[in-house]
Amino acid sequence: MNKSPRRRSLAAAFVVMSIIAPILFASEQPPEPADNWTSIVRSSPYWVSQGVYHNIITIRRWVLKESGYCSDTDRHILFDMRGQFLGYIDDESSREGTQKRLNDTRRSLAASGRAENWAIGGPGTTGYPFALACDQPHVNLDEAVARYLGTLPSELIWGAWDDLSFASQGKPEPLHDALMYVYGTRQQQQRNNVPATLPKYLAGQVLIESSGQQRAHSTADAKGILQLSPSALSDCQIKPSNHWHRLAQIDCALRLMNQNARNLQEPFDRRFGELPADKRDQLFTLLLVQAYHGGAGRVEALLDDDTLSRPAAYFAREHENFSAGDIAFGMVFHNLGRDRFGLASLYYVADVQLATEALCSTARLGKTPFCE
Repeated sequence: MNKSPRRRSLAAAFVVMSIIAPILFASEQPPEPADNWTSIVRSSPYWVSQGVYHNIITIRRWVLKESGYCSDTDRHILFDMRGQFLGYIDDESSREGTQKRLNDTRRSLAASGRAENWAIGGPGTTGYPFALACDQPHVNLDEAVARYLGTLPSELIWGAWDDLSFASQGKPEPLHDALMYVYGTRQQQQRNNVPATLPKYLAGQVLIESSGQQRAHSTADAKGILQLSPSALSDCQIKPSNHWHRLAQIDCALRLMNQNARNLQEPFDRRFGELPADKRDQLFTLLLVQAYHGGAGRVEALLDDDTLSRPAAYFAREHENFSAGDIAFGMVFHNLGRDRFGLASLYYVADVQLATEALCSTARLGKTPFCE
């Protein structure tokens, strides 16, 4: 959040004040802040998760597209337990100044009644209403889509892995076709046990994990287009010389997805087996994406742990009032602060959803079974 001072136009200043002034100059006496943000989460009824999926995706779209209230990236946006946008602040010239302004705004939001409660945030401490920086590392979706679809000849691929052989040096093809080839081959071999919607989300993960760049490499030593960890690469018996092999990466990710699906299927069916088929498949797919990001064990706990599964039990009973996305996000939202669940768990799934939407808005894929 360290920013250098900069000038703003009078028009921009007017927009800022028109949004923030009702918050900062509220005359009501603010309530005392909660001891911490988790106490607010714990006291929130489960029904507040109605619409949370759409709301969080809207906020993340502003970040990924540098649009809406993130058209100026030197800002923080504030939102509540439902993911509803409450306001934004323009960042100060220092991290400390921005943090103070965030807390002042939180207090004013509670005083004006726009937030039901508030909690002080600080270095390493989450405040409430939640705040999201517009300026943070993110994928350029337009570039990632072009790379994935092979718009440029340099992005076309070919190769062989295990029993897979895709395209040729003389006639390379797009990464999208490679993903569908690997998925289709494993489907014919009856080695896939994932929902039919999974390939679309796996493609979205390629975009979010690496922007489709073969040599993507994280500080945690995750590698390749699907940012596989050293342990995952080892489990898939991929030698170091093939760590960045794109067919191997796709094949390994599918293997991990299938393993996660096997581990989650039984507890998922016990909890959500009565949902309509389409909603059940969509929910299961979103949980598989969550499991890829944070581990199948943590997602399984959301389904059957005595404490963490309480939101799931509620959503299963009241599923008609919630979308599949609301259920997937609500299960995490009401467990924030437990078992290492944080807002990043939701941001990842939202970003993958946005990536699939970007793919399915293209002329190449928009009207294909891949996007149905």
